[in-house]
Amino acid sequence: MNDTNPSAVHKLVTSGTFTLDGGEWDVDNNVWIVGNDRSAIVIDAAHDHEEIARALGDRELMAIVCTHAHNDHINAAAELADLADAPILLHPDDAPLWHMYYPDREPDAPLLQGELLRAGDVELEVLHTPGHAPGAVCLHAPDLGVVFTGDTLFNGGPGATGRSYSDFPQIISSIKERLLPLPEETVVHPGHGASTTIGEEAPHLQEWIDRGY
Repeated sequence: MNDTNPSAVHKLVTSGTFTLDGGEWDVDNNVWIVGNDRSAIVIDAAHDHEEIARALGDRELMAIVCTHAHNDHINAAAELADLADAPILLHPDDAPLWHMYYPDREPDAPLLQGELLRAGDVELEVLHTPGHAPGAVCLHAPDLGVVFTGDTLFNGGPGATGRSYSDFPQIISSIKERLLPLPEETVVHPGHGASTTIGEEAPHLQEWIDRGY
C-alpha cells in the first residue's frame, strides 16, 4: 500500500537538544510531514521551524501534531504555528511537560483516543499510548500502512521510561494493546532513528519485558 502514494509522507531530520530532569542530550529528531501537494500536517515540530517551513513549501499547514510534549518534539511548534497560522494539537495529559517549555501558551486543541485527523488525502487515527509520557500518542494511517509512533516504539524496542512522567509497565501496555494488534506489515515511523515494522518488533515483546526497558 505504501507505493500507492509515496509522496504522502516526507521525513525531515532536525538536530538540537533534549532537556529533562536537569540533564541535556544532543538529539536528531524525525519530523514527519504527511499530506499531499496542497495541504499537510507536521508531526513533531522539532528544533528548526524555518527548515520545516521550507520543507512544507507552499502547502497549507493544517495542524502541528505533537506525539508528546518533551521539549525536543515541540520546541519549534509555536514559531511554526505562528508563521503558518496553524493550530497545535496535543493530548491533554501532557500539559505538565508542555508548560515546562511553554509556560505562557496553551496548545490549540486536544488529541483524543480514536479521533480522526485528515492530512491532504490521508486519514490518521489517534492512538493514546502513554508510558514514555502521559499524553503520548501514535498516529495510524491505515490507507498508507504506516503508524507514526513518536517515542513510544522504536526500531529495537520501547521508548525510554527512566525519567519524570514516564512508566515502563504503562508503555508496555500501550504497545501491546494499541500497536501490536496493527497489521504486521505496518511500517513504524518513530520520532528518532530508522523505521521498522510491527512484524519485526512484535516477537521481541517478552524480551523487552524481561530486560525492563
